[in-house]
Amino acid sequence: MTPEQLMDIAKLSTSTLLWMIMPLMMVALLSGLLIALFQALTSIQEMTLTFVPKIILVFVSLILFLPFMSDKLSLLSNELYGRIAQIADPPSDNTPAQQ
Repeated sequence: MTPEQLMDIAKLSTSTLLWMIMPLMMVALLSGLLIALFQALTSIQEMTLTFVPKIILVFVSLILFLPFMSDKLSLLSNELYGRIAQIADPPSDNTPAQQ
């Protein structure tokens, strides 16, 4: 395996990871921002008010985005399995040997 192939696999894996976690991170970010704004406007400083709604929203979004995330993971694994097959079975050269 060449360094270019290794970097390509690392780049593909990293981009897949980012695409998989982006919906959950956006839900957590937006819910945290809205809860913080609500707390600042009402002067309520309850710790469970920040944790419970955010964790519920993240779990609901995990259930909603699970098909998208599994599709991305399936595409990555198919790509990696294809590359493993190419490495394990390189194309043969059918030219006669030089004498």
